[in-house]
Amino acid sequence: MVNLTGQMGVPVIVINGETVIGFDRTRIRELLTSGDASQKPVRFGLKIADAEKAAAQMGLTPVPGAIIGEVLPGFLGEKAGLKEGDIVTGINGGGVKNSADMEKTLAALKSGDIVTILFLRSGKTKKSEIVV
Repeated sequence: MVNLTGQMGVPVIVINGETVIGFDRTRIRELLTSGDASQKPVRFGLKIADAEKAAAQMGLTPVPGAIIGEVLPGFLGEKAGLKEGDIVTGINGGGVKNSADMEKTLAALKSGDIVTILFLRSGKTKKSEIVV
């Protein structure tokens, strides 16, 4: 499992005294069918959270989407012009409801894909398009 900043980890939980280790089933299936392990994951270098939850904690009007808490230098998020505090509301024509939604959408991207990102900055809708 790799997050948007490129950090690796294995999700482990204990249920009824049994250790359960999580795997990226989609990626494993893809590797088994294609046999191509050379595809590097697309890394946006973003730290994100649910925008609705963050707004509620700050006493603001909730907005669906993923709020950006940090943009790491040199990654695709910076190249797309995203900044801390931006709220991503859509990617490639699909809506982004929360951070998990955004992570799932970005994880499905392949190198060479063109990505259109809709986001809110200072109450105004903005759009960015980049090749990943």
